[in-house]
Amino acid sequence: MSWIDIGAIDEIPVRGARKVKTKLGCLAVFRTDENTVFATSNVCPHKQGPLNEGIVHGTKVTCPLHNWVFDLETGVAQGADEGRIATYAVRVEDGRILIDAEVLGQQAA
Repeated sequence: MSWIDIGAIDEIPVRGARKVKTKLGCLAVFRTDENTVFATSNVCPHKQGPLNEGIVHGTKVTCPLHNWVFDLETGVAQGADEGRIATYAVRVEDGRILIDAEVLGQQAA
């Protein structure tokens, strides 16, 4: 895998998120505890809500527009008939957040 540094983990508060702009579109990076991060698409499939503005709880995020809840590990919406967001491989190394560049190159925005 090829990894891209997208910033310091300390730039995202615990139970917070940050929007990351890429040439494929915007992603949301979530920090759920001291050293755990997840990366997903930033748009809710229901009403296109900005997920980086949602409420982070456990390993889930709630869309700020209509309260759809997404699992950050799988991207699956909970309590909805259908709905899924893309998830991306991400890791923390030496206090830096790294995202898998190869996966980003294969995804359509």
